[in-house]
Amino acid sequence: MRRSPLLPVLLAAALVLPSPAVAQTAPSAEEPPLFGEVIDVRVVNVEVVVTDRSGQRVQDLKPGDFRLKVDGKEVPVSYFTEVREGVSTAPAASAAADSDAGPEETAGLVDPGTAVATSYLVFIDDYFSIDFHRNEVLQALKSDLSRLGPQDRMAIVAWDGGRIALLSNWTGTPGQLAKALDTAMRRPARGFDRLTESMSFQNDRSFSNQVLDEDRLMDVSATNVGLSLQELAYGQTLSRQIEGAVSAVVGTLRAFADPPGRKVMLLLSGGWPFSIQGFLSPDRGAAPSRQVREGEDLMRPLTSTANLLGYTIYPVDVPGVQTLAADARLASPVEASSVREQEIEGTLEFLAQETGGKPLRNSNRLVALAEASADTRSYYWLGFTPTWKHNDKRHKVVVDVLRPGLRARSRTGFLDLSKKAEVSMRLESALRFGSLPGAIPMPLKLGAVAPGKRKMTLEIPLTLGLPVDLLTIVPVDGKFAAQVELRFAASAENGNTSEIPVIPLTLKSDKAPKAGGFVRYETKITLRGDANHLVIALYDPVSGKFATAESDIQRP
Repeated sequence: MRRSPLLPVLLAAALVLPSPAVAQTAPSAEEPPLFGEVIDVRVVNVEVVVTDRSGQRVQDLKPGDFRLKVDGKEVPVSYFTEVREGVSTAPAASAAADSDAGPEETAGLVDPGTAVATSYLVFIDDYFSIDFHRNEVLQALKSDLSRLGPQDRMAIVAWDGGRIALLSNWTGTPGQLAKALDTAMRRPARGFDRLTESMSFQNDRSFSNQVLDEDRLMDVSATNVGLSLQELAYGQTLSRQIEGAVSAVVGTLRAFADPPGRKVMLLLSGGWPFSIQGFLSPDRGAAPSRQVREGEDLMRPLTSTANLLGYTIYPVDVPGVQTLAADARLASPVEASSVREQEIEGTLEFLAQETGGKPLRNSNRLVALAEASADTRSYYWLGFTPTWKHNDKRHKVVVDVLRPGLRARSRTGFLDLSKKAEVSMRLESALRFGSLPGAIPMPLKLGAVAPGKRKMTLEIPLTLGLPVDLLTIVPVDGKFAAQVELRFAASAENGNTSEIPVIPLTLKSDKAPKAGGFVRYETKITLRGDANHLVIALYDPVSGKFATAESDIQRP
């Protein structure tokens, strides 16, 4: 996944010392993780909301009332459950007598009469949001915590453009969640920075696009094709910022991959335009552009991950109705503001439609939990087992109701994730959070930070203690060897993040390292830009284990 090029992490000279251990003791055993580490998806569960012409929920449908298509071909509904007002009312058994599904392939099925929990994952976008708007939504969310059912749980995270802060792990205790939301409301928001960037862009463009011609202003941009230089520069920045936001949400979903029951994400978005070209140039329409990455191309990693993990997204329009400064070239200020707001709402519509949720915009932003709760308490659970090829291919899913006059709303696809992509996404989560449940703590010591040879760079020597318990060590030519992958990520206060290079390492030693110890690894990295925080992840492809370390960077 592409990121801002402002802060690349470059590996300099490295040295592996054969000393089997660093002078440290092994970490104590961790408590069992409170949220998911990895999910082995076998059965694809599709939650389907069925309504009649008046929008009322329809009950008592049977498996034969549905037609399920994958990539245009009809597939049998192997598993079927109706959930009505949070309780399973249909037999949680195979819907087809000749189903080949084994007893282990019962993901998402519950016994009749069982209360079905809903797990609400709340993602707060502090990077694009203005604190006043954000706090209105958070206060309303806090006021509605009593709507959580006895089995329901919620987890809350916030993202400031760089790191993801875990404000509350999974809990159903309203008091704990209220404290987490209070903490969220005290966090600084960076939306005014985004607004300043937008205003500065608009002012610069308006000035440069106007020339004095016989005592009148003439718009010379009307004959331009595509984006101007100012539009292109700002558009590329905005695209990278939205890509960073999407990456943060993906990392969050992966970290909370497998809670019980119905999975819902309340995505509190500060305003991400779908068509960046349409957002920048509302007078030209939202014609597709290949000059900047935008739209479905930007959002697809998010919807694919949500569909893979079974999350329904309810995107929340944090700013609500906006009153941005008008484009000076437009006769009507309302026209520019309306087009820009349509682009932001277009993203909400796409995320909701692709995952089977509903966009919560304008006044509904203040009843987000109530709306999502009401929408997810009655639905049908359809399950099928595809032939997994693990080739990262996206498959289209269509659910039709065969009874006339009824409509179905559901997710639109699933991703056949490869092992390589699975690992990358797990490590992405580790690097975004700084750690992840199941990760082994990795000792890290930074040396003296010094200016680099190039302008605006820093050189940082560092020493890592690679945990022996993570390594798969095998004898090779009379020595002991292990092969692992090392990844670096850096972030800055302004939200810029680095590339995450993958560095393969081959470790060799004359003696077998002692269990519970550490292998000393020294290297030097070069950072460019204003990075002030470093996260490192170590992965062993054989054992599937990984370790993480993080540290703030004290700049000279």
